Amino acid sequence: MATPLAGERVLSLTPPKEDLAPSSSCIGNSAQISPILILLYFHKAIRSELDRLHRAALELATEHGGDVEAFAVCCRFLFAIYKHHCDAEDAVIFPALDSRVKNVARTYHLEHEGESDLFNQLFDLLRLDVQNSDGFRRELASCTRAIQTSLSQHMSKEKEQVFPLLLEKFSFEEQADLVWQFLCNIPVTMMVEFLPWLSACVSPDELQDMLKCLCKIIPEEKLLQEVIFTWMDGKGMVNVVQDLGDDSPLENFRRTEPSLIVIEKDPEDHFRNEKTKQKMSELSVLDFGGVHPIDEILHWHNAIRKELKGIADEARKIQNSGDFSDLPAFSLRLEFVADICIFHSIAEDQVLFPAVNGEISFVEEHADEESQLKKFRYLIEQIQGPGAKSPAEFCSELCSHADQIMETIEKHFHNEEAKVLPLARLHFSPDKQRKLLYKSMLVMPLKLLERVLPWLVSKLNNVEAMSFLQNMHLAASSSETALANLLIGWACKGHSQDMSNTSKFICLSSKEIGCPLDDAYELVECQAFCLGVCPCSSKGKATDMKPKNDARPIECGNFSESSGFADGVRCSEIPNLQELGCSGKPCCVPGLGADSRKFGVSSLAASKSFRSFNYSSSAPSLYSSLFSWELDNMSCDVDKCEKPIDTIFKFHKAIRKDLEYLDIESGKLINCNEDFLRQFTGRFCLLWGLYRAHSNAEDDIVFPALESRETLHNVSRSYTLDHKQEEKLFRDISEALSELSQLHDDLDQVDAKDDTVLGNSRFSEDGLDWTRKRNELATKLQGMCKSIRVALDNHVLREEIELWPLFDEHFSVEEQDKIVGRIIGTTGAEVLQSMLPWVTSVLTPDEHNKMMDTWRQTTKNTMFNDWLNEWWKDIPMSPQPTTETCDPPEEIEYQDSDQMFKPGWKDIFQMNQNELESEIRKVSRDPTLDPRRKAYLIQNLMTSRWIAAQQKLPQIRTEERTEGEDVPGCSPSFQDMKKQTFGCEHYKRNCKLLAACCNKLFTCRFCHDKVSDHSMDRKATVEMMCMNCLKIQPIGPTCKTPSCSGLSMAKYYCNICKFFDDERTVYHCPFCNLCRVGKGLGTDFFHCMTCNCCLGMKLLVHKCREKGLETNCPICCDFLFTSSAQVRALPCGHFMHSACFQAYTCNHYTCPICSKSLGDMAVYFGMLDALLASEQLPEEYRERSQDILCNDCDKKGTSRFHWLYHKCSFCGSYNTRVIKTTATDCSTSNQ
Repeated sequence: MATPLAGERVLSLTPPKEDLAPSSSCIGNSAQISPILILLYFHKAIRSELDRLHRAALELATEHGGDVEAFAVCCRFLFAIYKHHCDAEDAVIFPALDSRVKNVARTYHLEHEGESDLFNQLFDLLRLDVQNSDGFRRELASCTRAIQTSLSQHMSKEKEQVFPLLLEKFSFEEQADLVWQFLCNIPVTMMVEFLPWLSACVSPDELQDMLKCLCKIIPEEKLLQEVIFTWMDGKGMVNVVQDLGDDSPLENFRRTEPSLIVIEKDPEDHFRNEKTKQKMSELSVLDFGGVHPIDEILHWHNAIRKELKGIADEARKIQNSGDFSDLPAFSLRLEFVADICIFHSIAEDQVLFPAVNGEISFVEEHADEESQLKKFRYLIEQIQGPGAKSPAEFCSELCSHADQIMETIEKHFHNEEAKVLPLARLHFSPDKQRKLLYKSMLVMPLKLLERVLPWLVSKLNNVEAMSFLQNMHLAASSSETALANLLIGWACKGHSQDMSNTSKFICLSSKEIGCPLDDAYELVECQAFCLGVCPCSSKGKATDMKPKNDARPIECGNFSESSGFADGVRCSEIPNLQELGCSGKPCCVPGLGADSRKFGVSSLAASKSFRSFNYSSSAPSLYSSLFSWELDNMSCDVDKCEKPIDTIFKFHKAIRKDLEYLDIESGKLINCNEDFLRQFTGRFCLLWGLYRAHSNAEDDIVFPALESRETLHNVSRSYTLDHKQEEKLFRDISEALSELSQLHDDLDQVDAKDDTVLGNSRFSEDGLDWTRKRNELATKLQGMCKSIRVALDNHVLREEIELWPLFDEHFSVEEQDKIVGRIIGTTGAEVLQSMLPWVTSVLTPDEHNKMMDTWRQTTKNTMFNDWLNEWWKDIPMSPQPTTETCDPPEEIEYQDSDQMFKPGWKDIFQMNQNELESEIRKVSRDPTLDPRRKAYLIQNLMTSRWIAAQQKLPQIRTEERTEGEDVPGCSPSFQDMKKQTFGCEHYKRNCKLLAACCNKLFTCRFCHDKVSDHSMDRKATVEMMCMNCLKIQPIGPTCKTPSCSGLSMAKYYCNICKFFDDERTVYHCPFCNLCRVGKGLGTDFFHCMTCNCCLGMKLLVHKCREKGLETNCPICCDFLFTSSAQVRALPCGHFMHSACFQAYTCNHYTCPICSKSLGDMAVYFGMLDALLASEQLPEEYRERSQDILCNDCDKKGTSRFHWLYHKCSFCGSYNTRVIKTTATDCSTSNQ
């Protein structure tokens, strides 16, 4: 591929952009002031766990110690934490942000998908049976390094972009609601582990701040606060209060709200609860005939069956009526049952099946169901979007999908009931069965449980509901009493007519069932068995659960107006109340109040982020798009014609190839030799330089073009942050490679000094283990190369998914052509010489041809094809032996014509004069040739016989010259005779050129043309003479004779132009195909593809004229394109020499070609206004007017009569000309 020198040269030609420190002053607030900042504590804890995990992996790789199984457990825990953190962000934070600020959230959602894939790769690696292999452990360390880098970069970007927007766009109350919804979207089983872990990962001060913030975030309901803070402490609410002290918000809250449930624990509570559970357990066996608790899974199956049947019936109803007005409600219903099915499957995979029989698995069935549900929902989205199917076709597919889902799930449920439930009944006690069911239910988040429990209970009869509530209470541990009470309270809403109201419910018992606790205790007055959550009953006395100091009795919940909760309603207000045996007392239970519709986010959009969760890479996943399944729409690979912008994304293929090389070959660095390290470093430098050029082009050209569209604001900000982070990754790898290279040199010195060698280790005089240090550094480099591959792979993939389609949607082909032209026009020749073979080596012949066609179309006005043919004719396009892509690109049309009229020298010798004149006439009549090219060809054909005769001489005479024959001009020339500086009056250089036309030596072409009757074609020069040794030799940057020891002919040498310059900074423009003075394209100049000229960067916005520089100077008539004098661009788009401009503007202010003003003439025109105001015209001329044409605005109008000055009434310019003089009054018109 590339040599180390080539890679370093490309890297030096693409300097990095200035790294401006991000401003994050708004992030310094406390979470109490800005609740959303509590998520930064989550980030800190995740970073801490990532660092600990990576250190453990490095220890496994370098120390060959540690337990891989324990490491795998830590990995799974971190994945569980981070996965649910991302899902909650996708469900709550990003939809809310997208409702206020567009084009920000989607890229972070895509990053979440890539991060999940990273963890799946890690788990695939951990499942391999090679855990004692050194290569396995190093790969493990590199994978954890990649995960650490990827997640850390993601969280840093969120801190820099997302959190400032959240602080700016959301009030304190809205931020608190967002955080509360975030917590309510994390599964309960994960919250129990997540919150204690979070408390242990932050400092005591941060923990205090977080707890005080949570007190403001959680709704002011005792039961909800007790649930959350019990999880937070990990032991119980008492410890939390004690840790915060007497002045803590919780302690004040407890003292100032005596009417709510008291947090303090009664010493008799444990005894009472245990005795209650014992009696309930006995009663449950007596009252329900010894039914196995595990059979409640059948309730879930039957409820899902009923719901799916209702969906199928609704689909047929839509088909029969043709009315699509209820589609949104139908879609919400489908979304709800899909979430239930997904979490039901997760519960079975994670809890039930592993406990019953580890070999039983329904993963494939769950994945199939999930896929069908996803297709069903996508079908509904299609009918509401553009290009929808016909109603008849849609209805037919809708019913077909509904029937197919019912059939699939029915088969799945039947297999589970036949294979799993009998084993559970046989091997587990009733208590174990209850706990399995309870744990399975807690796989859901609180937000979903609040909806699912009433839904499930509504499908049960009273006896089944009673059993369900009893089993839930008996399965809960003593520390989960508050949670069990909350869930039972929600379940009691199952017979409500208005399930959307979170505070209305009807008790589930009937008078005939009775409450088994009524005779034993008066703790509960509700026949529904609500255990203090619902004190409504037709019998019993006032509760004994009173707060101390004669406070008022406990109420089920005081729903404050600030929380948005409705007051409790009396049971007598609900129909059929007497049938349910309720006494008519108020019956309330706290709702979560986690409603995404507060932020203008539909419940459908929010619910899409409930995702499946499993450690297996083959597990079902519902990771669809965040909003309306846009990803699914865009990811469809539809046939479309090639667009100019596609050439940018062709580079991604080459980037991926080199990233793969770095990732794989970095594993060989641990035992590599010096040559391999040098080759690896060269390949890395090449990738770094070319990717930097690619990133700079995106930041400077592509992304501003996207942001210029009003609907695309903010779409590229995340990718700009990516580029900064990726540049840092490249720098880190470069430093590590330098360190490894230095270490290799030190090891060579150690070997040379015969230092102590023990086994495979080398020790220096001070006892340093060089071998161990090298292994550690090589392992670190392997992880860094894995990280850069993951970061760039995900980056370019997200660009292709999110940004690429935007160009087709918002930019025409002409606009895309202009963008590509600007990118190419800021890329220098040396970068292109490395970039083109690099890119084309990975493209198929068809892709290569399409890319080159795009480049030819974009550069059609330039000399790019000439440069490409001159440079690429001897350069292989691919490191592979021979492929079709190795051929030079085809020439454009006028070059084909050029080849027709350019016979070889042998042909010219065989032509007579008539045949030669015939060829000249062909060239003259060819309309496809550019006039400048046509003149060049005619001149060469007219002098071809003499040139051909001269061309036959050099090879023969070269042999003679080496023997000492004198050649005209074979003597040194000096620019400064006193200082003995070689050169001429035009250039400083150490060589002379042998002119191919006359076989004479000249210092430069200007020296040749000055004394000759013909022009020198410098590109035809093949030999030079070193003025130090006077030896004629093939042209090149240095002298080849041994006596000169590689003397440089000049600081700058161009192999195409055969140009040497030892004084100025020069670059070769591949589009002008000439050498020009300057630092280079993309630095201080760019090439405009329309004007076909190099312009200063300050002229990025200018008026384009096609091939504007390929003309003569309007003052001196010298050809501007090849002129060595400085050229100035005029505001009108024309050009002239700068010296000519200075002389011309002494007496003129208009362009000599189009007559437009040459600059801002406001001051001069103001002077003319003052002059005319002071003048007094003769009486006979005052009423006259003149028709004028303004040269500046090109509008016609009228002006008052004057002999010299006529002001345009539209733009105020005096740069006008008179069309007609009339005797009528002056008036203005716009034509």
